[in-house]
Amino acid sequence: MTQSRGRARFGILVPFTNTNLEPDMALLAPDGVSMHFARMGGYDQDEIPDANQMHGLGAADLDEPLRLLQGVRPDVILYGCTSAMLTHGPVFDRGLAERIKADSGAETVTAAGALVHALQTLGVTRIGFASPYVPAINDMAVAFLAASGFDTVARSEVGDELDNYGQGALDPQAVLELGLAADHPEAEAIVLSCTDMRSVESIARLEQAVGKPVITSNQAMVFQAMQLAGIGEALPGYGQLLERERL
Repeated sequence: MTQSRGRARFGILVPFTNTNLEPDMALLAPDGVSMHFARMGGYDQDEIPDANQMHGLGAADLDEPLRLLQGVRPDVILYGCTSAMLTHGPVFDRGLAERIKADSGAETVTAAGALVHALQTLGVTRIGFASPYVPAINDMAVAFLAASGFDTVARSEVGDELDNYGQGALDPQAVLELGLAADHPEAEAIVLSCTDMRSVESIARLEQAVGKPVITSNQAMVFQAMQLAGIGEALPGYGQLLERERL
């Protein structure tokens, strides 16, 4: 384990228009863990981030951002876009994580895979799903989760086609309301999907309101990355998932 500030280094691949993943990681960073970022492209910043755009991001060449990120010798690499993997499916998602690990030598987490891992850890099978995506990507998300063993019993959408900056501009209150709209009596947990949505700031309030766990893309990535780095203590304030010890 490479020691940085006493514990570990997380290297994070960020879509180049994403404005909220880095602030979220600053909030979620465990003591002694340093966060290092590289930006990735493969989509048009002026287009609606629809299925074609996000599919392109998922298939984009990662050689250069990975090369730059490897300069800090990260212990864990986090692939920080959920929808890019949702549009490709679970097999592609797992394959990408394996390729990044093989190329970098670092343990690897993807946002979509981390959602699955978190839900498996909590032992739930029925969920409410919310995101800022266009409906076609939400359809793909539901299919991705179904293929991973989870039944989406309710889902909520923003109703408008948000551009790359509109997704990140949703404030925590809007995210809270989106999550509340995804609740259902049969849902055992609520999933807030998107690394650029300000979900982390809404987790505690939403869990209190619905009385069940809330899983977000960025929170789930940190949870899995901490496990892989051998960091087991609880992180209070950001949901039941991070409030449980991992070792």
